[in-house]
Amino acid sequence: MPNLAASIMLSACLGALVGLIRQWSDQKASPTGEADFGGVRTYTFWAILGCVGAFITDSYAAAVLPIVIALVGVHLTALHLKNTGGSHPGSTTFAASLLTCLLGALVQWDHMQAAVLVAAATAVMIGLKQPIHAWTRTFTVDDIRATLQFVAITGVMLPLVPNQDLGPFAAFNPYSTWLMVVLISGLGFVGYIMMRLLGAKAGISITGLVGGLASSTATTLAFSRRSKDDPALSASYALAVVIACTVMLARILVVVGVINRDLAVSLIVPFVLMALPGLGFALWVWLFNRPADNDVATPHLLNPLNLGIAIKFGVIYAVVAFLVKTATHFELRGGLLPLSFISGLTDMDAISLLMANSRNDASVGPVLATQSVILAALGNSVMKAGFALSLGSPALRRQVALVLGLTILVGVGCLWLVR
Repeated sequence: MPNLAASIMLSACLGALVGLIRQWSDQKASPTGEADFGGVRTYTFWAILGCVGAFITDSYAAAVLPIVIALVGVHLTALHLKNTGGSHPGSTTFAASLLTCLLGALVQWDHMQAAVLVAAATAVMIGLKQPIHAWTRTFTVDDIRATLQFVAITGVMLPLVPNQDLGPFAAFNPYSTWLMVVLISGLGFVGYIMMRLLGAKAGISITGLVGGLASSTATTLAFSRRSKDDPALSASYALAVVIACTVMLARILVVVGVINRDLAVSLIVPFVLMALPGLGFALWVWLFNRPADNDVATPHLLNPLNLGIAIKFGVIYAVVAFLVKTATHFELRGGLLPLSFISGLTDMDAISLLMANSRNDASVGPVLATQSVILAALGNSVMKAGFALSLGSPALRRQVALVLGLTILVGVGCLWLVR
């Protein structure tokens, strides 16, 4: 058991941390700039009470800590009832106060890491109160409906669908297919949330980065079209497109790494080399020709959890899986490379996930899997270059074509490295 004085000091420090964030949050939200229901001092006392209560419970009277916790709860309940006409402590205050008492007990019981984790999590959640409120206000009824539908369908579908290979060449696994849909949709949803949260204040660089995470194709289409309507901002739009296309490579590495670490490792060097033209262009723009961020609006993106989008990806994944299985069944291993390129023209995620899932398929092998993902990235770059050339302004066409052209050339060179 740790020294009581040291436990009290550590508990007081952790309680003061939680109280400091709570006091700052209340002062920011209050029109008078005052913290209504506890700050640094109060939460320091809560933590010390928990620590001393745990010590006395262990050494003298077993009921002391439960009584302390009960008294804190009664005190907060009384404050809530007393202030029914105005402000009163809510559920967050109640939970934070009890957690602060309990973290003091954890310190006394020598669970230091758990106590620090509780204090950090409590402080973070208290500090994020206003950003979370601002974030949720940006969601529309359609966003909430699409998210709930996706969660409901996934929660019902995954436990019920068979987790076995079906159909010709055992090419279709319903469980695996929808699991890949969940993975891709979830990652895209992270980017979509960030885009909705940041909005027009994000600036062109962050917009391109988040757009690449949510949908680099949609970002390329949106900014290429916008450059024709507003050619004066073509340099800004070109930067957004290049950043989105470069982030797409990192995104694929993450997706592949979740399923097949070895394949992700083999893709690091080729993808880093392919990202160099985009990174070089972004650095050059940032140093010598920085665009005005405030003049650039964010592109309109559809919620990746929309069932229509999710089902579309699932169909693409299933079709590509069937073609891959067909090629390997008839020992047409060379056919996987053009298939990967063509798949990359429509959706790079599907073929990348299939290659990541092919670790147990001896007919594919690590070298062919790596080459297939690189070719899919080349096909995807060709498609986006085509969008920029056909839809963009002359200035955007020149810049994006140069960067993506170099990316494609480097990718072709990388195919020779993977042998």
